[in-house]
Amino acid sequence: MSAQRTAPVVTGTGEAARPGGRRRFKLSTVLRIRELGIVIALVILVAYTTANNSRFLSSQSVRDILLSTSILAVLAAGQTVVVVTRNIDLSVGSILGFSAFSVATVMAANPGLPVVAGLAMGLVLGGVCGLVNGVIVRFGQVPALVVTLGTLYVFRGITYSWAGGQQVNADELPRGFLRFANDAVLGVPWLVLIGLVVIGSVSLVMRNYRFGRELYAMGSSPEAAELAGIRVARNTVAAFVVSGALAGLGGVMFASRFGTVDAAAGTGLELNVVAAVVVGGVAVFGGSGTAYGAGLGALLLTVIGSSLAVLDINQFWQRAIVGALILLAIGADRLVAVRIARGLLRKDVHA
Repeated sequence: MSAQRTAPVVTGTGEAARPGGRRRFKLSTVLRIRELGIVIALVILVAYTTANNSRFLSSQSVRDILLSTSILAVLAAGQTVVVVTRNIDLSVGSILGFSAFSVATVMAANPGLPVVAGLAMGLVLGGVCGLVNGVIVRFGQVPALVVTLGTLYVFRGITYSWAGGQQVNADELPRGFLRFANDAVLGVPWLVLIGLVVIGSVSLVMRNYRFGRELYAMGSSPEAAELAGIRVARNTVAAFVVSGALAGLGGVMFASRFGTVDAAAGTGLELNVVAAVVVGGVAVFGGSGTAYGAGLGALLLTVIGSSLAVLDINQFWQRAIVGALILLAIGADRLVAVRIARGLLRKDVHA
């Protein structure tokens, strides 16, 4: 009896399984190495900064870093869902600003509303903005880069028009809403807990549920996903809705933490969100990456910003460092993709 050959199975994160339980790790191994590299870079950066200024690891400094990271990580988790499908959402900063101003205005006018109502409102507002992005991208057949660049200005313009040059001050907001950003459970701030829950939930869905696996398949090969019966249109819209909803949630977290909110809230934040995702190992070519990697990227960028301030280095260097990290990450992804393609070609030739 002749033995049958079993084709390798490729997962969404780039793992190839071989018969007999053996596996060859390629892109997934590189991504794990990159995530480990982020941890090592964090340790080195924190150690160097602390050696120059011991106050860098004070309880207040660590708390501020974690609070800032939590907001960025929530947006990065949503961006991960979109980037995995070979798309991008540049409107997340504007959605955050729109959500923050909207929720702050409503909470100021209705001081009896619970914080949960504000969180729900942010999710809904952001989800609607994400729905607009997803529908135009998919059914208008317009590249996501173009669509979300346009809605970035549209959402920001709506916020500016509504604000009319006014802002919501901290003394106008309910005390409970402001305390929410500083309250903690077992010493862990609520905002940090929300960030961890979001990262964990997105990672779980992307790894273990059909919706997540379909998103990876779409990013790996949109044409093959269509042929396999995956509902590409529905999933694309859903990915943008998730990104928008989490950006809206980030807006509520922003308003609760800073109190004073104007129409410019979140301006330019999309660069850091994209950088956190790419540096965290999410391939810009789609099909691979994890939300927890994006969360690590968010932490690295936040620590870099705080370190530059502590070391009294011009903050303009932060933009240069972020840009350099994006270029390095994209170069690494492209190098790995080329090596995998060559390896598959050699296997086909030998077969």
